[in-house]
Amino acid sequence: MTEDLAGLDQRQIVHRGAWERKPSVRLIYRDFHERLLRACPEGRILDIGGGTAHVKNFRPDVVSTDILSFPGIDVVADAHRLPFPDDVFSGVVMLDVLHHLERPVEFLKEASRVLKPGGRLAMIEPAMTTLARPFYERFHEEPVDMTTDPFADVTINPDRDPFDANQGVPTLLFATEAARTRVQEAVPSLAVRSVTWLSLFAYPLSGGFQPWSLMPAYLVRSMLAFEERVSEVVRKHIAFRMMIVLERR
Repeated sequence: MTEDLAGLDQRQIVHRGAWERKPSVRLIYRDFHERLLRACPEGRILDIGGGTAHVKNFRPDVVSTDILSFPGIDVVADAHRLPFPDDVFSGVVMLDVLHHLERPVEFLKEASRVLKPGGRLAMIEPAMTTLARPFYERFHEEPVDMTTDPFADVTINPDRDPFDANQGVPTLLFATEAARTRVQEAVPSLAVRSVTWLSLFAYPLSGGFQPWSLMPAYLVRSMLAFEERVSEVVRKHIAFRMMIVLERR
């Protein structure tokens, strides 16, 4: 790593180190970022929760924000209170961010505020499918609580760790028609356009940002192409990720 990382959160440094050591993960994230960017109209794009600014490897002109500073992050900000005027972005993209947010519905309202009419919010998040949920519950360091109410009012905790999470939140908000209807009632300025089930084999086999991997880089593209041919009925039961696209009315 060539950046000056002094004074940064050690977890960010570990994350960036794994990114640089694992070409399979970089290829999988290229696919994620390309999907997110393709989902947005042409124009100015905001990346929320950019972490260690991976998206800059694929589109350098994206405005990258995070609650923690890191090389490549353009603006340090809380996703619930974005320091931008109304109606300025054509797209907002997020990768593994929503399940870290303390007040997800409040965030959706804020994302809608900064989007232009017709602009899109595209997110890729953990999916609690039949196959994936036991793995997340037993082997992932972030908790899964499917009993929480993501619509509930939450008192702001100024001392909250930015890495705190509930991996169940995206599934609770978007996995069913009833949940999506409730989101649209809570945030009427956003319409849910699509929910797609991703990450069937390549990502879990890669080990993600863990030190191990069962997926060599030369197999990643072939595996991703194979995943695209799996039927939606099967994907809904075995996917490890979900991609959600909402549009500003």
